[in-house]
Amino acid sequence: MVKVRKQKYNVSEAKQLIASFCAYRERCHSEVRSRLYDYGLYGDDVEELISEMIQLGYLDETRFAKAFARGKFLYNHWGRDKIRRALQAKQISEACIELGMLEINETDYYHKIQKLARTRSESLRESNVFLKNQKVARYLIGKGFEHNLVWEVIKDLGESES
Repeated sequence: MVKVRKQKYNVSEAKQLIASFCAYRERCHSEVRSRLYDYGLYGDDVEELISEMIQLGYLDETRFAKAFARGKFLYNHWGRDKIRRALQAKQISEACIELGMLEINETDYYHKIQKLARTRSESLRESNVFLKNQKVARYLIGKGFEHNLVWEVIKDLGESES
């Protein structure tokens, strides 16, 4: 395997690059920190640039958490559990995660899980209802939806098909 050497930048070059990196879309501190390490910066230089990006409004973890939660729910059809785990993996604070979760409308969330359950159920060629429900539940739980809500929707789906 060939290892590619990453170009090293001085602080002023890195500042311009990281500003455009942050301006492109919402970023969290850990993404920016990682990118700065890739640029060859460490220690106080990294922390000072992150602080400067926050002051200039390029970096805001609350804004990031809201955009992330909204996007993953609307476009990737993720449930709250998966979104929460992904935000925790990005080292977002619990307070910001909670604010991000508020971006998901309760009614839309329930409709989304119903639609996903119905679509998945219709796509399966399983004649055994128990096994079919297990497969639908595994799919929805894998998407990050809560267990109790998944089984409630599957129960409602079974009653509506009867």
